[in-house]
Amino acid sequence: MPESSSRNKKKTDKVKVQKTPKKPRTTSRVWVAPVMLACWLLGLAWLVVFYVAGQNIPVMDDLGNWNLLIGMGLIAVGFVVSTQWV
Repeated sequence: MPESSSRNKKKTDKVKVQKTPKKPRTTSRVWVAPVMLACWLLGLAWLVVFYVAGQNIPVMDDLGNWNLLIGMGLIAVGFVVSTQWV
C-alpha cells in the first residue's frame, strides 16, 4: 500500500529566537498614586462645587449639565490611572 505524501515531507528546522522573559515590575511608578488621587479629588470637588454653588459661578452656570461629565470624567481618569499602580 502506498504511503501518503504527508509522511514524506521534510521537517525543516526553524531557527527560534530566544526571547528573554520580561520580569514583572515589583515597584509602582512614582507618578501614579499622586495623579490618581488628584484626579479623584478634583473630580469630587468639581461635582460638590457644581451642586452647592454652581449657579453662582459663571463658568459652571454656562456649562450646565456638562459639569457632571467633567466631574465623572476626572474620576474615571483616576480609575484608569489606578490600573498602572502595582
